[in-house]
Amino acid sequence: MKTPPRLLPLLEEGLIDSVVRQLMSGKEAMVFVVRIGDETRCAKIYKEATQRSFRQAVDYTENRKTKNSREARAMAKGTKFGRQAQEAAWQSAEVDALYRLAAAGVRVPKPYNFLDGVLLMELVADEHGDAAPRLNDVLFTAEEARTHHQTLLKEVVRMLCAGIVHGDLSEFNILMAADGPVIIDLPQAVDAAGNNHAQRMLLRDVENLRNFFGGFAPDLLNSQYGPEIWSLYEQGLLSNDTVLTGQFKRQHKAVDLEGVIREIDDAVDEEHARRLRMQQGS
Repeated sequence: MKTPPRLLPLLEEGLIDSVVRQLMSGKEAMVFVVRIGDETRCAKIYKEATQRSFRQAVDYTENRKTKNSREARAMAKGTKFGRQAQEAAWQSAEVDALYRLAAAGVRVPKPYNFLDGVLLMELVADEHGDAAPRLNDVLFTAEEARTHHQTLLKEVVRMLCAGIVHGDLSEFNILMAADGPVIIDLPQAVDAAGNNHAQRMLLRDVENLRNFFGGFAPDLLNSQYGPEIWSLYEQGLLSNDTVLTGQFKRQHKAVDLEGVIREIDDAVDEEHARRLRMQQGS
């Protein structure tokens, strides 16, 4: 096939030898099957921001680190340089997450290189050596659904213990490899401790797994793994070896009404003092 222009630098650098075929085109990237010597790998070409249907929502980019304060200011102002820096940060987020998660033992494609907006990584294969199907294209027995559900919950826990929440986990970005599920598509991954939306995203990720596998094993639909996982994480009790029960009892605490009123009164007093200082200074 004709080599896509974005892959030409990889050919010139000797990072790939040939392009076999296009594997998929998604909301944020196109993926091609490539050859390097005797090995078959994937080349993920990130689409430009104007071509993507998945936008860089503030929820996902909150608290992401930038190389320097100049980039941070430019990104905040929305300048041309800032948009370029934001685009580069968005693309490198998946690369950083993949290396971090692979080192933590999470089942993700092994990353090999990243050049000019192209990520070179492992091709996840099925039992025949072909590209593995997405989870939503596979049918399961009830027992298989329970087994894979438990496997993926362990991966979610392992990710969280590594400080990362996928943020968009569902049956559409999990591949069914020959040896079990593999998690893909991580450019929207968030820092568990530094993002205020991490809890909501974690709960949604786990709920998506529950709803999908619950279609094959309805007994899973009543499980409460998401709240259980996050509660253990907040308490510092979550580890890769934690045994989950799927049960969670919410704690209903009484509201400290007097404390709330005191905070309101303090805020009123501070505002009154601020206005008084302004009047005295004028």
